[in-house]
Amino acid sequence: MKSPVYDVRPVPIEKIRANVYNPNAVAPPEMRLLEKSIREDGYTMPIVCYHLPDEDVYEIVDGFHRYTVMLTCADVREREAGMMPVVVIDKDISNRMASTIRHNRARGTHSIDLMVNIVAELVAAGMSDEWIVKNIGMDADELLRLKQISGLAALFKDREFSRAWAANTQDEQFYEAGEQ
Repeated sequence: MKSPVYDVRPVPIEKIRANVYNPNAVAPPEMRLLEKSIREDGYTMPIVCYHLPDEDVYEIVDGFHRYTVMLTCADVREREAGMMPVVVIDKDISNRMASTIRHNRARGTHSIDLMVNIVAELVAAGMSDEWIVKNIGMDADELLRLKQISGLAALFKDREFSRAWAANTQDEQFYEAGEQ
């Protein structure tokens, strides 16, 4: 059997619909990152669908969020001329459900160590915190945590710090004398 990816076809967005069984949800920050990715890089992966010939409709097996970007972003839809890159699998409903879950679960997670290394390389390349936050889709707190995990002072070289808290010596003397 030849893999479906060798037969990507452009399908009008109006002929595509979501399935009713996908349990996957994407948090707003990741959805914004997906939207940015599609705007910046275009569609680099087709969505996976099952063709329902009686209705001439393509039901999504994987790629609902990529599909949603086209539905909600007029500029993306216009750039793509309303056509979604689709590959088709021919499976019964039970196997389509299993395929949806496999696709969702196979995406994995990011390794903290590798993310720390990427941040370090971007800082070394002269990228600002603002650039990293904007282009990698993380918030400033996450970037700070990754820098802290690295333990590399060089990652903080251009960062301004506030002064550390210092005890008021008058208060210390007051409490040491046992007065309250």
